[in-house]
Amino acid sequence: MLTSVAIILLFGYLSGWLFSKMNLPSLIGMILLGICIGPYALNVLDSSLLEISSSIRQVALVIILTRAGLSLNLEDLKRVGRPAILMCFVPACFEMLGIVLLGPLLFNISLVEALVIGTVVAAVSPAVIVPRMISLIDQGYGKEHSIPQLILAAASVDDIFVIVVFTVATSLALTNEVSMLRFVEIPVSIILGILLGIVTGMLVIKFYQKVSMRKVVQVFVLLSISFLLLEVETLLKGLVPVSGLLAIMATGMYIKQKDNAMAISLAKPYSQLWSVGEVFLFVLVGACVNIQYAMHAGILVILLVCLSLVFRMVGVWVSLMKSPLTAKERLFCMIAYTPKATVQASIGAIPLSMGLACGELVLTVAVLSILLTAPFGALGIDALHKRLLKTL
Repeated sequence: MLTSVAIILLFGYLSGWLFSKMNLPSLIGMILLGICIGPYALNVLDSSLLEISSSIRQVALVIILTRAGLSLNLEDLKRVGRPAILMCFVPACFEMLGIVLLGPLLFNISLVEALVIGTVVAAVSPAVIVPRMISLIDQGYGKEHSIPQLILAAASVDDIFVIVVFTVATSLALTNEVSMLRFVEIPVSIILGILLGIVTGMLVIKFYQKVSMRKVVQVFVLLSISFLLLEVETLLKGLVPVSGLLAIMATGMYIKQKDNAMAISLAKPYSQLWSVGEVFLFVLVGACVNIQYAMHAGILVILLVCLSLVFRMVGVWVSLMKSPLTAKERLFCMIAYTPKATVQASIGAIPLSMGLACGELVLTVAVLSILLTAPFGALGIDALHKRLLKTL
């Protein structure tokens, strides 16, 4: 297993560096590496590592959600107002609707299975968006209407919304029971997840203020608490719906709002953890891809991803209606809100590991959506921000 870990880290960083030199997201190189060294190609990875890959991907998801919570300022959402709130869920809903309508037509799947695919694909990628929006803020682009802040804040909440709906959709697919109660669980899960995160954040702040410990210890304590929040969701399953992932992000957000200095000090080591976590996340998700199946379904999957992006862009346009943004600024938001990566890599293989009939298709759509949209969104932001955004 240690040899496989060394291969993932060394060649993962190398492939990421090569793609970044071509002005492409480094995660594309990592995914392609995973496909090449996975069991469906060269098969050089230890099988024991692949067996625990789902747990490793979940750790990476916890890291990125905590990092997002520690970095998200609610004042940005308040300042932008209604468009920011709508961007949190409307584009994702439009994209899920598109896949629910198109999925059964292109593939022999049920509406519930199409919904599972939609929830996996619908989230945008912090890994692609965050560094570029921060760069635009530093350069002053879109400052008049706080466009980078709008996309940053909305993208973080968008991910959580999609993940919560994903948990409900996979539950529906497992039980084959479609009832209004399942959909009522969505807002309940969100509300209870936020409340659990707030309480956890309060306790974490008080504990850190009273107990002196090194920063690295604080990080691992918070990481351990995050794992326990996921366990709380598991223990309460069937009794009370609560989103452990939302609780994790809400914990970070509460710390950010109540003790900004503590949030900043914790966010930096979490960023360093993510630099390692993303390599494992994207290489291992690439390793799970069945190349033969992907090639067989490739054209239809590409068509589905492209058409669903049209639905998403329409959702962005609807969210920004009656806002002060110009047509060029709205077009920029539509392009900047397309890249997929982090969430797709984190949850794309879960339906397959759960034994769902659509699992192979879900994973294929997730990976191809990353390979198609991450370069499109990244290159679009880099190439068009000077033409579409004003600078002060």
